[in-house]
Amino acid sequence: MQVMGLEAIYPRCRTSVPNLEHKIYPYLLRELVVGRPNQVWSADITYIPLRHGFMYLVAVLDWHSRYVVSWRLSNTLDSDFCVSALQEALTHSHPEIFNTDQGAQFTARAFTSVLADAGIAISMDGRGRALDNVFVERLWRTVKYEDIYIRGYETVLELESGLERYFDFYRHRRPHMALENLTPWDVYTAGTNASRKKTIKFSREKNTKSN
Repeated sequence: MQVMGLEAIYPRCRTSVPNLEHKIYPYLLRELVVGRPNQVWSADITYIPLRHGFMYLVAVLDWHSRYVVSWRLSNTLDSDFCVSALQEALTHSHPEIFNTDQGAQFTARAFTSVLADAGIAISMDGRGRALDNVFVERLWRTVKYEDIYIRGYETVLELESGLERYFDFYRHRRPHMALENLTPWDVYTAGTNASRKKTIKFSREKNTKSN
């Protein structure tokens, strides 16, 4: 297997290590019905193997549409690449709630202050409860089985280019059974456009009553 470059698929090193000095926020999604884009976003980190070494991947995901709003790669587990992914995501839109696990990267003041300053409610999984962030876990499974494990990237440049290609496919061309075979982009844009029209209509009705 070593000569052929084959290896078993199994959990790698931990990416969610808590910092006991950081503030932990309550989990806000229990029994919450998520029915529109930008209602809930979540983020998570996963381990990506290379032929010689490894990288870490973080992604910001819209729960309703499964749309990947942003992503970043890093060779360390500091909070900088998570903050960078968050800041990029917020240039597109703002969620009502942002959910993560209790890893030190997400409980760090550098990360939570960006959310707090934007008026976004912060939610965190219970410890050891991967299903609290189940949609991101499913994203990782899909990315790895449909791209990472098949292509076996050797360098960081190859990995970055490959993920750019795959996430474009995942967002715009890969249908999801859970989305009635629509793409994440279809569902995300349809929902945001409907929400925008509703807001405009409400604003016009309010102005009419005022006049």
